[in-house]
Amino acid sequence: MSFFIEFYRFLRHRKKYWLLPIFIFLILFGGLIILSQGSAVAPFIYTLF
Repeated sequence: MSFFIEFYRFLRHRKKYWLLPIFIFLILFGGLIILSQGSAVAPFIYTLF
């Protein structure tokens, strides 16, 4: 959890708010990949692609 707090402080201090959507997209895409690895959700995820 400290990583997220430090990342938020970095964004706020350096005013690099354009990194936030990229970071959120990477987290969501990573979660999608983890869910699609042999779970019951996999057939529904494959229909998106």
